[in-house]
Amino acid sequence: MEEKSNKNMRTERGNFIAFEGIDGSGKTTQVQMLDARLRQEGIHCYTTMEPTYSPIGSLIRQILTGRIKTDNRAIAGLFVADRLDHLLNEVDGIMAKIDGGTTVITDRYYFSSYAYNSVDMPLEWVVKANEQSSLLLRPTVTIFIDVTPETAIERIVQNRFHQELFEKKSRLVKVRENYMKAFQLLEKEEKVVIIDGSQSPEKISEQIWEAVRGYFGL
Repeated sequence: MEEKSNKNMRTERGNFIAFEGIDGSGKTTQVQMLDARLRQEGIHCYTTMEPTYSPIGSLIRQILTGRIKTDNRAIAGLFVADRLDHLLNEVDGIMAKIDGGTTVITDRYYFSSYAYNSVDMPLEWVVKANEQSSLLLRPTVTIFIDVTPETAIERIVQNRFHQELFEKKSRLVKVRENYMKAFQLLEKEEKVVIIDGSQSPEKISEQIWEAVRGYFGL
């Protein structure tokens, strides 16, 4: 029997699933639930988030918690840098993981920049600033957990010791509007599934599963 050369054997790329939503939407819980279900099906997964815990991401986190003050336009630029490092970092960059066959699930990606940063500057500018990330790696699918700002603030107050820079109702109203604008602007380029986040976590999880299982042949 003729042996196949390892050079001719290609590893199938992993999928890339991005979760989006305003703060308090419950997306982090759904990332964990989807990760667990995919692992049960034998899918090798890696979960991550933005901002990251890299030096750039850590700086962003200090700004969001109020430890460091800076202009919101500077924050937008830091998110661009953190995202590119997230993709390309030689130690744990997600592009290498996906190329190696691992499915990556991220809690936030560039739609978060589109929604949050465009409160302070034109959406088109933010999209252009993140162009390199979108060219390098588009999500297989983006899952948007949709809740009202009122529901989000109620959850934040109940579950956290403090509110971050962007976690104010008036701002979250604009952020949610900007998400919808961005989805409409990029509807031909992006695959987005909107899930009603007012349902129980279990029902949300089932709807997400039905939306993504086909990408894994399940």
